[in-house]
Amino acid sequence: MKEIKILLVEDERKIASALQKGLEEMGYYVMVAYDGIIGEKMFSNYSFDLVVLDINLPGINGLELSRIIRSRNADIHILMLTAMGTVDDKVEGFEAGADDYLVKPFEFKELLARIKTLLKRSVKGFPAGNLLHIADLEMNLDSKEVSRGGKKISLTAKEFQLLEYLIRNKGRVVSRADIAGRVWDLGFDTGTNVIDVYINFLRKKIDKDYSLKLIHTQIGMGYIMKES
Repeated sequence: MKEIKILLVEDERKIASALQKGLEEMGYYVMVAYDGIIGEKMFSNYSFDLVVLDINLPGINGLELSRIIRSRNADIHILMLTAMGTVDDKVEGFEAGADDYLVKPFEFKELLARIKTLLKRSVKGFPAGNLLHIADLEMNLDSKEVSRGGKKISLTAKEFQLLEYLIRNKGRVVSRADIAGRVWDLGFDTGTNVIDVYINFLRKKIDKDYSLKLIHTQIGMGYIMKES
């Protein structure tokens, strides 16, 4: 079995030490950086499967570090830990490239559950296939590249998974609960608008500059991808 390598960037040393110990007891290999500058250097010099980082970091803050990491690796999993838990804070984290967002204080078992979900290599239940397309939008599942009208579109790992799910279900309305269960692998939390936020992220990248819109809202039911 492949050893999973995690980069933990956390300036509170007691928290970092406790998390490192707990994760290593679960079989993960963990490297720790106590500020954003060292975190960036570690990411540049070593290979990781997942990055766990705080937002309020000295040197380079977590949001900027997430942008740097995402620009260098579109597929790396990024989980943010922070005491700032408003919707605006979460949206800012997602826009910086995070795949998930855990608000302090949290239970260690919840962190483990989030990590296991992020590390799943593919969306559960999807059939195999190398190329997916609708209209002039194309996804290459091998190279993880997306293009529309021949123009490449950069997506985060979670945006890619969401778009894949929508395309595989083109012409069919999918509810927020469907998306939560198949893309996030979590029960739908009616108190969060994360799915709507990610749909908006995709619309800005997929539909905004094109007259033919592909992602549509079915009020009270969910979303549908279709050529109309």
